[in-house]
Amino acid sequence: MSIDSSATTPRRESDAIDDAAWAAEELRRAEAHLARRRQSRCGPSDTDRQAWRFVLERSDAGETTTPKQLADHLGITTASTTKLLQRMEAASLLQVRANPDDRRSKLVVPVDRNDDPDLVDPLTTEIRGIAQSLSGDEARIVASFLRRVVVAVDEDCR
Repeated sequence: MSIDSSATTPRRESDAIDDAAWAAEELRRAEAHLARRRQSRCGPSDTDRQAWRFVLERSDAGETTTPKQLADHLGITTASTTKLLQRMEAASLLQVRANPDDRRSKLVVPVDRNDDPDLVDPLTTEIRGIAQSLSGDEARIVASFLRRVVVAVDEDCR
């Protein structure tokens, strides 16, 4: 179903609510399809991008990141984290170094802090451009709605 945002015909409020719920469901399906496409042929996976963003944000805040912290944040095993870090090092996005304060542990650091995490995912740039077409009030309403959808999705099957 395609939603025509330019329609000028007055609609019943229940129709608008149904449209919003349907649009959120379409977004979930599109995200799932995108994740599958990216796993097979389209650059860094969603998990890789989440990992990179997490390390960059912590680095910007002056915090260090260990592989265990990264695994906990992503909700993956340490074995999966090891494979992820190998991929990220091969792509020159992250580097694993010995912790200077405790040689038994390791730290995950960005390779080039001048990189913009949005550049790894051009879709983020496109979405920001779409968001710029909203008024401030519209943006706040959409953001609030999407945050509640995120909570509902995150809470499902826990």
